[in-house]
Amino acid sequence: MPTTTASAVCTTVGNNILLRLTSGERDVKLKALRELKNQIIGNRTKKLSFLKLGAVPAVAGILSDAVSAVDVADNDENDRIVKDIIVQSAAVLGSFACGFEAGVRAVLDAGADILIQRGCLVEEMPLLKSYMEVVDAGARSLKMIYQSKMAPKYDFLQEENMEFLLSLLNNESENVSGLGASIISHSCKTSLEQKLLFDAGVLKRLTSLLGGSLIQRDASLESIATIFKNNPEVVSQFVGPDTGRTLSCIIEIVKDRFARTRLLASLCLIVIRNASPCYLQDVGIKTKLINNLLELLDDPGRVGDEASFAFSSLIAEKEDMQKLAFEVNGVDKLYNHLQKGSLHPRRFEGILLALADMCSKLECCRSRCLSLQVLKLVVDALAHDSSDVRSAACMCLRSVSRSIKNLSAGSFMNETIVIPLVRLLDDTSTAVQVAALGAISNIVVDFTTRRSTFIRLGGVKLLVQLSKSMDSTIRLNALRALRNLIFLAEDKCKEEIFMELTASLLASLICDPEPSVQEQALALVRNLVDGRINSVEYIFAEDGIILDAVGRQLRIASKAEIEIQGMYVLGNVATGKESHKEAVMDQLLLRAENKAQSCIIKFLQSNDSRLRTAAVWAVLNLTCSSSPGSSGRLVKLHDAGIVSHVKNMVNDPCLDVKLRVKTALEQFNSFDDSLASTSCLQFLTVRAVGELSHVVDPSSKEEESIANYFRFSMKKNKKKKSTRTVKFCFDVPADSL
Repeated sequence: MPTTTASAVCTTVGNNILLRLTSGERDVKLKALRELKNQIIGNRTKKLSFLKLGAVPAVAGILSDAVSAVDVADNDENDRIVKDIIVQSAAVLGSFACGFEAGVRAVLDAGADILIQRGCLVEEMPLLKSYMEVVDAGARSLKMIYQSKMAPKYDFLQEENMEFLLSLLNNESENVSGLGASIISHSCKTSLEQKLLFDAGVLKRLTSLLGGSLIQRDASLESIATIFKNNPEVVSQFVGPDTGRTLSCIIEIVKDRFARTRLLASLCLIVIRNASPCYLQDVGIKTKLINNLLELLDDPGRVGDEASFAFSSLIAEKEDMQKLAFEVNGVDKLYNHLQKGSLHPRRFEGILLALADMCSKLECCRSRCLSLQVLKLVVDALAHDSSDVRSAACMCLRSVSRSIKNLSAGSFMNETIVIPLVRLLDDTSTAVQVAALGAISNIVVDFTTRRSTFIRLGGVKLLVQLSKSMDSTIRLNALRALRNLIFLAEDKCKEEIFMELTASLLASLICDPEPSVQEQALALVRNLVDGRINSVEYIFAEDGIILDAVGRQLRIASKAEIEIQGMYVLGNVATGKESHKEAVMDQLLLRAENKAQSCIIKFLQSNDSRLRTAAVWAVLNLTCSSSPGSSGRLVKLHDAGIVSHVKNMVNDPCLDVKLRVKTALEQFNSFDDSLASTSCLQFLTVRAVGELSHVVDPSSKEEESIANYFRFSMKKNKKKKSTRTVKFCFDVPADSL
């Protein structure tokens, strides 16, 4: 006889159980429910098999019939059987929903969540309420459902819902009160809901549960963190003189003997500190939190998987916390876990993200990572099967590559790193593509001549391809990478990049529907036309389509960042030939439709000092005294009212603007007396600023550091002193110089 397959056996058993669930005898149904529960507990494969056989709707129907039969039960024995059927039905439905999203969907589609709540927990069921097994079974099942993101959102705005929630929290059963806490953790998302729960006294009840059982304590900590999250108002009302004891209690729970409880207490304190940094300033408490989370990484289970994410939320964007973490050997401890190999993807992702946050601001952390050769493990992770791990590896690489010292040494522009990164540009995951672009944006700011490596490996082709993506986030990050790649690039490198981009594509990106993409496209052009005269020529390709696009955006843009980049583009072009300068004049003096004044006057009057600075720079480069046509342009600027506006800015509140205006006035005065009497007033002589082809955005400290580095390098190499400064988009403060 042929051997029966395991699948066939499972189907046969399943059909037999389902057949007995339809029996008219309650005892038969009850036994079938118990057998079904035992079959599916902890077994995803069997859960799926029974789902396909339609077990969930069948069990939901049994639960509905049992709830309806409560009031008509004619004797104690029938009452007991009905009660047991309700308990077992709820348990089966909860088991289907436990950690199994397909099961949750099936339970919700069958309306079983409502049945469980009505049949097991409502006050109108006095007979059932006398059976705590029913209540506990219903509460446990609903808790499993509410652990899923697919569970319905609880409406706290309805008064009867809030009353029901409070009744759950006030119930003596740890499962019932735990259910109330789970509902809060799942459904409380807005500041209004947080305030409603606080005003209803929910926090007071939750804090009282901190002294209860382990289940109550853990559920309470999770719910408290949910109500506090990003809500400084609620935190300040809670962490007051009357409730300081509760805060101290949470701090003490961080030392609890149960790992999950310690993690939840830590998360609660992190949420409080992130919402209101004025609290928990004690260095001892902060160090205790850091050490606790690093120790929890040793937990082999889910707590260890989640500890690194909590660690990241504690130190992210906080230099003081990163410094404390470094002092307790945080980098070394994270590295030790990475070395273990065969990590669960969730744990692997979390450790990489934790390292990324540690290296985001401090050069000492980056240096330690490099000395430990963490980079090798990070590069290996770029090829991991999990897209989340690949994305986290890119983020880690981006943070480590924020070091100017190592960028200038060419530490990252090698095939070992570049090849896997370029491959990720074609990844099936959009998140991975964006993360890879972020890493590439740093790495291509290479201070050596190794850009050719990236180009040779096809990086530019892929970046240009991604700049055409339908996803605006990908377009934005691709342009940012191209912008940095072209920063201070050699003429040959610029030519290769421009041939891939084309003038028509650049012009279309400058006019992209997304303002952020427009800004990056203009910044790319700004770096493209920085440098020698032949670089300026790029903007005049294809009958000046790029220059026209820049001018058009300047006349219609409403976002200051776009206007700033556009003005710096024109300022760079204005360092070129006479024809280049005249083309800039035409764009600046051209008025938009229904506009009473030219765009440059609008920019000189802007409330944004960065835009005023950019506008004055353009005027400076148009009127440098070494250019033969400067006097004529000065007359035009005077007639357009621009010179008078510049003069009125002599006492500008921004020091940078004030200095540029002073230079402009001195430069105007370098022309002969006859022009001065006709066009200007009295001026002083000053050096020409024709070499100022590119300028630093004064609001960007990292770019100022880069500019200083290059000025230092030029002096060190005994080159002719230059006044040229530079602009590129380095994504974080460069603090290693």
